[in-house]
Amino acid sequence: MSLRATLQKRLAQRRESGLYRQLKILDAAPTPGAVVDGLPMVTFSSNDYLGLATHPEVIAAQQEGARLGAGATASHLVNGHLRIHEELQEEIAAATGREAALVFSSGYAANMGTICALIGRGDSIVSDKLNHASLIDGARLSRADSLRFAHSDTAALERQLVRAPAAGGNTLVAVDGVYSMDGDCAPLAEVARLCRQYGAWLMVDEAHGFGVMGSDILPVGGSVAAAGLGEEEVPVLMGTLGKAAGNAGAFVAGSRELIDYLVQFARTYIYTTGMPPAVAAGALAAVRIMQRQPELRQRLGNNIAHFRRGAAERGLPLCDSTSAIQPLLLGAEQAVMTVAAELASRGFLVGAIRPPTVPAGTARLRITLSAAHSGAQIEALLDALATALAATVPGQTVADGVSP
Repeated sequence: MSLRATLQKRLAQRRESGLYRQLKILDAAPTPGAVVDGLPMVTFSSNDYLGLATHPEVIAAQQEGARLGAGATASHLVNGHLRIHEELQEEIAAATGREAALVFSSGYAANMGTICALIGRGDSIVSDKLNHASLIDGARLSRADSLRFAHSDTAALERQLVRAPAAGGNTLVAVDGVYSMDGDCAPLAEVARLCRQYGAWLMVDEAHGFGVMGSDILPVGGSVAAAGLGEEEVPVLMGTLGKAAGNAGAFVAGSRELIDYLVQFARTYIYTTGMPPAVAAGALAAVRIMQRQPELRQRLGNNIAHFRRGAAERGLPLCDSTSAIQPLLLGAEQAVMTVAAELASRGFLVGAIRPPTVPAGTARLRITLSAAHSGAQIEALLDALATALAATVPGQTVADGVSP
């Protein structure tokens, strides 16, 4: 069979199974209002948790950064490492309470490059089953013995840590700090305790925690800081700059030795053109705003509480999440697509998440909240959700709310 015929067959199967993906075209980044495929909508699908993607200071910083060059012109190790990159790394290190940091072109590159640099044949990697795809692929490509444990099940983690030494080398434990599809936080304190007990290295992906969670000392340090853990307990900390920071790229933070090691051995850093200076300048401005404007995190927290309170009043079946990610589990792929389409017809863009992004039978609406959302927008979404569920999902009714 020809390549074209093979592709057509596989795409047809994808459509028939209800798993076909299509791009949506936005005229500009959501504020959270946006024009999507030519229609005005309010977006509840963005990871721009603090509204910094359209913050005037961040945009101005990017515009000024573009004066340094449209691109970095080479990899960081050739001549693509600019002073603005160094300033960004220093700011990230301070914000996360680490000795040093290293910027990557994307979160995918950061996770895959770091894992493959740290472990290989003869080593073990122990991963949560719901880890992000970049952690999963990094584990596969590392050629280390890969062991997985049930989501946030620390007893299961311990059983795998007991098994890991059989490989004979070092053991890396990799978890998300905040899980991107469920919105829940990993039990980091207990995970760190087990890593210390069994001599494993802990790597935490802070993609959805950096900037919106932290401690009194490190207010934007992420879920690791919120759990009271430092560099000794979590020696490898990864975070992204395309979510709460509203830009692009990612970082790994840790000891100076870790960062120097990654410069020498992380292939996704060594063999990739450096981050564009405009992006670095915008990310630097965003990280500084995060730290000096705690009211953005407070506003986000208020919006999360508002949404969950309103969902409870209407009987909406939300998952147990206190983060900006609020999943509404429907199970069936077709139900998710139908409800998402109904919401779109009412002017709301919400993520419709289906396998293989999530396990079979757990399709859901992935509702994300931002500090930029107004109370009126949240109320309007809640009303639209209640009506859409009652109209399209069997067993849902609207009375004083929606109940399963």
